[in-house]
Amino acid sequence: MFPKWSIIVYAIRAARAISQASTITAPASVTTGVPTITLVTSVASPTAPLTATLPSQVPPPPVQAWCPSKIFCPGALLQTVNVAVLWSDPKTFVDKPTNSDQQSVLAAFAPVNTTNATEGAVLNFVDNNFRGEGLELEAQALPNFNANPPFLSKVTDPLLRAFAQAVHGYWTQLVRGTNSSALCDGKTCVSTLIPLNHTFVVPGGRFREQYYWDSFWIIEGLIQSQLFDVANETLQNFMDEIESFGFIPNGGRIYYLNRSQPPLFIWMLANYVAATNDTAILDRALPLAEARSHHLSNNRSLTVTSPYTNTTHTLSRYAVTNSAPRPESYLTDYMTANDPTLSTPLNESQRAELYSELATGAETGWDYSTRFISLPIAGGTNNTAPALRSLNVKNHIPVDLNTILYKSNLILAGFYSSGSRANRIAAEKHTATAANIRAGILDLFWDPSKLAFYDFNLTSNSRNTFFSAATFYPLWAGIIPNELISNSTNAFGFFSSINMVLRRYNGTYPTTFVESGLQWDAPNAWPPHQYIALQALRALPDNVSSGAIPQPPSGKSGFALLPDGQLGLEENNLPGQVLRNGENTSSTGSSADINALSGTFVNGGNATAGEGWRDALARGLANRYFTSALCSWHATGGSIPGLLPRLTDQQLNVSQSINNTGNMFEKFSIRDIDSAGRGGEYTVQAGFGWTNGVALWVASVFGDQLVAPECPDPLVQASTAGSGTGSGSRKNGALQPSVAPRVLLGLALLATGLQLVVV
Repeated sequence: MFPKWSIIVYAIRAARAISQASTITAPASVTTGVPTITLVTSVASPTAPLTATLPSQVPPPPVQAWCPSKIFCPGALLQTVNVAVLWSDPKTFVDKPTNSDQQSVLAAFAPVNTTNATEGAVLNFVDNNFRGEGLELEAQALPNFNANPPFLSKVTDPLLRAFAQAVHGYWTQLVRGTNSSALCDGKTCVSTLIPLNHTFVVPGGRFREQYYWDSFWIIEGLIQSQLFDVANETLQNFMDEIESFGFIPNGGRIYYLNRSQPPLFIWMLANYVAATNDTAILDRALPLAEARSHHLSNNRSLTVTSPYTNTTHTLSRYAVTNSAPRPESYLTDYMTANDPTLSTPLNESQRAELYSELATGAETGWDYSTRFISLPIAGGTNNTAPALRSLNVKNHIPVDLNTILYKSNLILAGFYSSGSRANRIAAEKHTATAANIRAGILDLFWDPSKLAFYDFNLTSNSRNTFFSAATFYPLWAGIIPNELISNSTNAFGFFSSINMVLRRYNGTYPTTFVESGLQWDAPNAWPPHQYIALQALRALPDNVSSGAIPQPPSGKSGFALLPDGQLGLEENNLPGQVLRNGENTSSTGSSADINALSGTFVNGGNATAGEGWRDALARGLANRYFTSALCSWHATGGSIPGLLPRLTDQQLNVSQSINNTGNMFEKFSIRDIDSAGRGGEYTVQAGFGWTNGVALWVASVFGDQLVAPECPDPLVQASTAGSGTGSGSRKNGALQPSVAPRVLLGLALLATGLQLVVV
């Protein structure tokens, strides 16, 4: 039976009988014309009086060769505007087009660039010289949109089918194109936008342009929605960027031109071709895929000799040439380098190296995680600055990056192996490259005793012991170590942390098991990793995964089933769990497994006769993902007439969502199924491209195994929540920062004794 919850649980199934006229975000009948989307631009809200003089500044960083703008790239103007703290998100300013050419804007800035510049002077300068952010993009029609794509028939539960249909409808709200009438030509105005020639899907929120690795999961969703034309156009945009820049930038802004993201272009291309049989796209794509590969080889590869086998491997790492704060996160990076906790301020070369590490961390897609820092923080802290100052990304050879490149080479070899594009020499070259990368992955990253993959650390010349969701990447790509193929106990051991999470926590699988306050650490659980873990499970052969889920010894929790040392943490150092009756649940022992049921897990779907442990874990994780997506959507105003009534205003006020109609968040929580994740350098974003894409893929693959979840009552949840969640206020299901950046900036500058520098 289900455990006794100390909160009021809303049995959503029972709600189906209730007929209530309420709002649904994406009704079954969705217009295929251009949607009406209100682009709300941010109003500057200084945190200091307008008469206040700006805080002191360190000298601006050197000009960055990769960034061509004197307005939006690191320099005097960008630093001054950021120090004024006119917006809570530094990205707001760099996404605002100017009202005139660059020289006119710089001339207007000159009187502000003085020793006694005030908040009001900077505010007037910005108001008079810049337009609203995001105006260069516009909504697009989806003429091929089908409100009832075939995959919906795979979802047997009526409520979850309706929810999947609602998520499918979000594409109409997230599709964008370049607004040619608002583009800047450098003469009438200046902008950071990289204009794209084709339609694309934005992630949502502050991410108002096309992004690289987000698009992999967006395309997965578009394929399920049979929006093949939008998937094709997304790929065409990436090919345009390769032609223009030699690589695919992190996102569609000039301030991303010094870095990329996890290189999934060839994987996207393969998935699109497999779904559509549109091999004609390869005529353009293959030469550009080769160019992209050359760029990676020339800029990100290195050789390393294994301390385990003395074999030399050519592998890749993330490494960004940069010596300034990232323009879209300028104040955040500036504060990290000039933090008040520093007893001795960093010198110029130390700051430059830190800025390079911060940009490199962003290139990984995991910005940021203790996975890449020199001194991982166990035990939990929300003071992220010490962790970020010890970033050591460039000295890591990441398992996920090299796994992506391994599979990319296999895909290219396959494209060259048959048909009109057959090229034996090219096929053999990519096959050999893939084999070499595979050998390096198994040599450097695989730990046969702990049964997990870990990054290789160049600083220590050894395999790391820090466990993360990156361990699942190799199996996703088809690299299954012999220890797993030959032994069912080992195979379960590799995936035993998923079993532990489903037994112990309410939500989905976290990025790491360390709570640091960084957003790519616990308690956050990101949609891409749920997809990758599910794909890794599906890659495991039947012969080692057909037995029932092993049970922990008497008095022990699922933690006892993990291989020794796999997580690198003791059980009592794992992330805390939700409160019950005002008390913490047990951190050790069998009572910690509050969500374990016979053959299944709370909100993990229904066990079936003869189900092996692999399929049980996959079914449980797929259901938990849908649970997190649906319950957080419902808690922020989502509803479905006749199936899911809208919460009361009192309940919705917990997340300040009275006027909202449901959010699909960019990340979720291992603890809470009715709220978003937390932490990081910006507030949690809604939309959300990859969240929607993974939801539609899960609906298509696991549709007949999905069971409507039980979501908690927000009022009771709010009254008992508070363990390990940090400080701040909750808005739209997300925890908001409660300390003003201006206050921190002043503390930083006072603590470091900096003098005013006219820049």
